Amino acid sequence: MTGAAETRPPLVSHVSVGVTDLARAGVFYDAAFQALGVGRVMEHPMGLAYGRTLPEFWASVPQDHQPATTGNGVHVCFAASDRDAVDLFHAQGLAAGGDDAGAPGFRPEYAPGYYAAFLRDPDGNKIEAMAWLRADTGGA
Repeated sequence: MTGAAETRPPLVSHVSVGVTDLARAGVFYDAAFQALGVGRVMEHPMGLAYGRTLPEFWASVPQDHQPATTGNGVHVCFAASDRDAVDLFHAQGLAAGGDDAGAPGFRPEYAPGYYAAFLRDPDGNKIEAMAWLRADTGGA
């Protein structure tokens, strides 16, 4: 990789999912993202933005003002620092109104050391948190 490539912005600026109730979405995403060290960085009447410093993920009312719907097979995965963060993401997301879409655990069918958990937010959007761990020990 050249030095010039290292100064480029990330390939993905942000991801958005449609939600029907911003307050309800805020409760869910505030709780789930807290486990990953991510917080709300911006909000406006149409959406809530989460990230480390800039908006990386938006929960927004659809621009066409039609009901939010989910796409089959679409999901967003967030990087977690370790196994505990994945577990906490899942637990806090469930406690904040999300549905289980895959309990925390290794996913050897994806790759060795792939540890993840899946949730559906209150609008049905599928999200994931994952960490790369040493599969032989369960540690980081």
